[in-house]
Amino acid sequence: MLHFSYSSEQNEIRELSLKFAKNEMMPKASEYDESGEFPMPILKKAWELGLVNTCIPAEYGGTGFSAQDAVIITEALAYGCLGMNTAIMANDLALLPIVIAGSDEQKKRFLTPFTEDYKIAAFCLTEPGFGSDAASLQTLAKDNGDHFLLSGEKMWITNAGFADLFVVYATVDPKLKHKGIIALVVEKEMAGIEIGKPEKKMGHRCSDTRAVTFRNVKVPKENLIAGPGEGWKAAMKTLDHSRPLVASSAVGGAQCALDHSIAYAKQRVQFGVPISQHQGVQFLISEMAMKVEAARLLTAKAAWLLDNHQPNTQVASYAKAFAADAFMQTSTDAVQVFGGYGYSTEYPVEKLMRDAKLIQIYEGTSQIQRLVIAKEIFSRSL
Repeated sequence: MLHFSYSSEQNEIRELSLKFAKNEMMPKASEYDESGEFPMPILKKAWELGLVNTCIPAEYGGTGFSAQDAVIITEALAYGCLGMNTAIMANDLALLPIVIAGSDEQKKRFLTPFTEDYKIAAFCLTEPGFGSDAASLQTLAKDNGDHFLLSGEKMWITNAGFADLFVVYATVDPKLKHKGIIALVVEKEMAGIEIGKPEKKMGHRCSDTRAVTFRNVKVPKENLIAGPGEGWKAAMKTLDHSRPLVASSAVGGAQCALDHSIAYAKQRVQFGVPISQHQGVQFLISEMAMKVEAARLLTAKAAWLLDNHQPNTQVASYAKAFAADAFMQTSTDAVQVFGGYGYSTEYPVEKLMRDAKLIQIYEGTSQIQRLVIAKEIFSRSL
């Protein structure tokens, strides 16, 4: 039966997550944004509360959260700080391929340690010359008997400087395009891994983003989680799971921008009355509220489809594209509501506007989402 309410357990999850976001993340968000320091103490606290690695099944020591639970948590954490949330969410992105494509033995070996202690994972798909065109990646995995020799460079890798484990997409032959792609688990102690310097970014400044170079890294065959051709399928299935999380990040940020705007409009007086009484401001805030609610509903549907074992590729792209664009517009309008104060770093909406831009870019740009949507529409109509 169709309904729009959370279960009692989900309400508890939301309250816990939002309390953590407001009490632990928000008070430190500006400080970490300014310094660019990785927020390790806060991330560890989130792990202790069970708010990290939401994708790990209960049989491997995880919380057993559903996709709907995960988007509830992610929205709340993004409300607290987009940069911190990105560092948390990147663990799910990296571990999802193991959950989706790994064997039982691999899941026990690679996932269980993340439930026993706080560890960090990184998802390595994008390369310097291949972002949106991921099927053309050039990182080479040469079959060398009982192991692969991994060589190549990855770019824009979240958590790279602190990762204990990398899930790396490589090809056995670049000419094969997506049919040659495999997925490997690479552990940080393996020789030949070079970590680049931290990138200086517009937003999400406290999340760690770097290049990673693999120079003839010996990766045992038992670390292969998806073989030629199957690696591409694992990557696409991973994005079906992770795009609702990214969409929920946008919803959390947009809700935060909306809440700040409402509070400011009530107390800021111009022409003798609070600006909340001016129709121009009312229109801005009404549009913001509509976009936030619509984005939340699309995100919830994308997660619901996953939990009910139904294809969600098209709806996940709906959610990711719409929520990202809505967040960008909502944060821009929030700065407008604040006027000159909104342009100052002393007020929170300036950071939200900078943070919003990345959601339109990572894990598939808003334009790529539209290509995915069009492909789904036309392939089903033939």
